[in-house]
Amino acid sequence: MITAIVLIQVEADAIPDAAQAIADIEGVGEVYSCAGDVDLIATVKVSAHEELADLIPGRIGKVPGVLDTVTHIAFRSYSRADTESAFAIGVED
Repeated sequence: MITAIVLIQVEADAIPDAAQAIADIEGVGEVYSCAGDVDLIATVKVSAHEELADLIPGRIGKVPGVLDTVTHIAFRSYSRADTESAFAIGVED
């Protein structure tokens, strides 16, 4: 599974509708409205890189109000649970 984080610029008055439209697209996990350099951040999961080309410019980029997208592909995932379990290897309670 390929995970991508998509940073999305949206027209200010279109943010709520664009966020919901993007969240409704198959392959999109979550959409976050945020402060800072971007208006929305979406997580995307697909099984092949070719699907990103269809999903991001082909669907997300065509949502009304979307001005621009920047995509970052994740190589590895880390979480607190993963870190805690790694440190617990060989330790018995």
